[in-house]
Amino acid sequence: MTSFIPSSEVADALSSGKPVVALESTIISHGLPRPRNLEAAREFEEILRSKGVVPATIAILDGVPRIGLDEVGINRIANEDLAKASVRDIPILAARKESGATTVAATAHLASLAGIRVFATGGLGGVHRGAIETFDESADLSTLAVTPITVVSAGVKSVLDIPATLERLETLSVPVIGYKTKEFPAFWLTRSGYTLDWSLDSAQQVALAMKSQDELGHGQGIVIANPIPVEKQWDPTEHDRVLAIAFEAAKKAGVSGKAVTPFLLGFIVEESKGRSLEVNLDLARNNVSVAGDIAKAWAELK
Repeated sequence: MTSFIPSSEVADALSSGKPVVALESTIISHGLPRPRNLEAAREFEEILRSKGVVPATIAILDGVPRIGLDEVGINRIANEDLAKASVRDIPILAARKESGATTVAATAHLASLAGIRVFATGGLGGVHRGAIETFDESADLSTLAVTPITVVSAGVKSVLDIPATLERLETLSVPVIGYKTKEFPAFWLTRSGYTLDWSLDSAQQVALAMKSQDELGHGQGIVIANPIPVEKQWDPTEHDRVLAIAFEAAKKAGVSGKAVTPFLLGFIVEESKGRSLEVNLDLARNNVSVAGDIAKAWAELK
């Protein structure tokens, strides 16, 4: 059984040293409504192509991990009801010959196997609020501890426990670097209130950090914390109001454990009348663009 299949475009780019950026499929299948999700999938790829970078949208189709999708594959992840696949789910989907959209963890794992070094996503998974009781922590964190890939994200969603997430990444020796900022972003918001130890001001500096990490023999990934521009962030006052209502609604509904975050995110989209969704798209576009620049700098350095 083939462990993964790259598209011919991605395979050619990797063999010739051209820049490649991995893109996850969960944001398309689970994070955005139809048909907006298909438009977004195409747009993310076009942002990279316009920079001379090859996009590698990743998903598991009929049990086979695909590194780079054609138009049929893009349509499938946008329109089929796919399982949400993390790293642990990949072998099961393979055995059952079923399809799944890859999370940050699964995308990072498969991209690294294929030799892709840069990955763009919306927000990283993290430690959930109340994790001291539920032990609910995203597999994104543990995967990045053993996967040499650079992930560009707008921090983590503000419904998560941001300081605990940063502490966990520190424990796992995963560098978190602000991109032109010293403050960790909070997904919909440019600022979270938590300061980072390090920041870098260019894609070329990020590529040099990647090179140094390789030379030192580290096997961890790197998180590039890339805040949404201030003029495009969600209004902080409105953000705080909606979050407070969402947490109160979850409490009244008796939602607990791992069901809390999906409940909150769905509630927030409705309560914000789609505003949170528009910010989500803007920050994702911004991350894809920065990832493209880093991939180009990495290709030039190599």
